[in-house]
Amino acid sequence: MKRSSALLLLLTLSACAVGPDYKRPPLNLPTQWQSATDFHPAVPGDAQFKGNWWEMFADPQLNKLVQQALKQNQTLQGAVEHVQQARLQRQIVSSAQLPQVALQASDARFKSAINRPVAAYGQVNTSTLQNNPQLGLVVSYEADFFGRARRMTESATAAEVGAGFDFENTRLMLLAELATTYFRLRALDEEIELVQQGVLYQEKNLTLIRDRHELDYASGLDLAQQQALFDASKTQLTLLQNQRALLKNALATLTGTAAPEFNLAAQSALQPVPLLGVGLPADVLQRRPDISAAERAMAAANARIGVAQAGYYPTLMLNASGGWDSTQMANLFSAPSLLWALGASLTQTVFDAGKTSANAHLAESIYVQTVAGYRQTVLVALQEVQNGIDSQKQLTEALVEATAAEKSAQQVLELANVRYSGGLDSYLNVIVAQEAMLNNQRLRAQIHGQQLQNAVYLVKALGGGWQGL
Repeated sequence: MKRSSALLLLLTLSACAVGPDYKRPPLNLPTQWQSATDFHPAVPGDAQFKGNWWEMFADPQLNKLVQQALKQNQTLQGAVEHVQQARLQRQIVSSAQLPQVALQASDARFKSAINRPVAAYGQVNTSTLQNNPQLGLVVSYEADFFGRARRMTESATAAEVGAGFDFENTRLMLLAELATTYFRLRALDEEIELVQQGVLYQEKNLTLIRDRHELDYASGLDLAQQQALFDASKTQLTLLQNQRALLKNALATLTGTAAPEFNLAAQSALQPVPLLGVGLPADVLQRRPDISAAERAMAAANARIGVAQAGYYPTLMLNASGGWDSTQMANLFSAPSLLWALGASLTQTVFDAGKTSANAHLAESIYVQTVAGYRQTVLVALQEVQNGIDSQKQLTEALVEATAAEKSAQQVLELANVRYSGGLDSYLNVIVAQEAMLNNQRLRAQIHGQQLQNAVYLVKALGGGWQGL
């Protein structure tokens, strides 16, 4: 009866683990987004990465660059190794839950000294010369009565899963940066083409004004004004080309290519902005890999509280060894050479100057910190999604207005040319109309590029993997 009770107590102790069991802290989330009427509802899946979201932009060149980045980007390669390191660390920590077995083998030949201390008074020492081959197994195991090893494994497992989410977040951030940079470059391509067309138009007008000036049909002021506009447009073109070169070099690095070896032909036609679906604010918790990583960091920190609190309790080590010990190799494996030992050691810290207590409080403080980090990550995610929704709505309205302004500027330019040719207005009105026309064209191109960039931003904010509707 006593043995049964002792066994039951032992099993009960071995089944429990000190420290709090993990529970995800509650969050107070809004029920809907503001200004979400312009967006289609979408139903998210689980927390895993979904689909090639960049393909919704229907840009073959972007798809090609993404594939290069996935294969060659060095930051992504480092993230892969981080996942592997977390996996190996979990394997290392998990090994503490199983016995450790070692094979020991040795062989020595030694001579004892006659002048060594005697084992007993009246006994005369003699010198001996002999061999001592040994072979055996040593088994050691820490009885995890209070769950220290299990909590360590729990923490390492959560860290391993979190490393996987970190990888997904790194991948998402990388591809979002790549797509954003790409669309900024394409918007510049359109601007550059518009300015180039403007320069050609202004050069033609400059020739015309110069000819009219030679015939005394145009003043020197008209010629100087057109020359100034032409020179200013060429300067703008140079600056835009410089910006494009910088973005091209950035794309080279993102795709894992040396900048001097990377080239990307101009393409002025921007792709249409895809329609995006957004779910409820709570869905972001399932879709964002950085939120999932922060949640796993909380779980890992919570488990480490149990590891620290286990320091208050004794440690029981079980040891067993067995093998053969002889003076001759020939009879090493005989029965008289057999030896074995079983034992246990119990260690209880009595005084450590507050070290164990400090470790426990430190683990609790780190857990509270990870909770704050998790909640902050959620708040930032909600902010980013709301920013994307608001920006997309405003940019859509701005594009309509910019397109209308471009058409009006075109009409003004045509009318100004007619009135100047008829001698009704000075050439200054034509100059002003040309500048307004070019500025409105560039503004429309910039807004379209910002729409595409904001679409990428919104995809990233939603966690990636959302398909166009």
